[in-house]
Amino acid sequence: MNTKEIREQKRELKLTDRQRAIIVGLILGDGHLETQDKGKTYRLKVEHAESQGDYVHWLFNELREWIPATEPYVKVRANGERNVGFNTYSHASLRFYGHQFYEKKKRIPRMIAKLIEPISIAVWYMDDGSRKSARHHTYNIHTLGYSKEDLELLQDMFKKKFGIEAVMHRQKEKYWRLYIPSESATSFGVLIDEYVRPIKSMAHKLITHA
Repeated sequence: MNTKEIREQKRELKLTDRQRAIIVGLILGDGHLETQDKGKTYRLKVEHAESQGDYVHWLFNELREWIPATEPYVKVRANGERNVGFNTYSHASLRFYGHQFYEKKKRIPRMIAKLIEPISIAVWYMDDGSRKSARHHTYNIHTLGYSKEDLELLQDMFKKKFGIEAVMHRQKEKYWRLYIPSESATSFGVLIDEYVRPIKSMAHKLITHA
């Protein structure tokens, strides 16, 4: 595909509501937005271990028209581990998210409750979440890159929009992690189940409730 064809294809691109919600989840988690023209356009970078390849392929298919490649790439790291991932086109439609979620480093925008949907939380959890243990009916979301003030915004969003309690646990003195206690674990699981359960490499992160 030549440069003119790429420009024409990019001109036709428009994010669906579902794609917008997925992108929010990815940015909250392990996804990364980067700009090469001082914030005029951004592209989304996604990469995971090969063991989570089915998850990457699901994301790839959800965002397919935004990705110049025909399939996810495979990268072999220096230690021999293999990762799979993809980059989207650089596009002005992603600028809003770049400006909302980045200011020197990644942050939580004050309007997060307006941006987030159940599928956003599912993607975020698949990126950064885990069960506390096999015997605990609780969930962890590993949010060590965010400030306490950022997590307070997320707590407020969970409570007001979804009726879910999210507790902050201190990690390594200055870091914090979000924790979904047993009282809210069922509601949290129901919220994300339809998105997480079909993905084989991620289904183990769900709690089976009696």
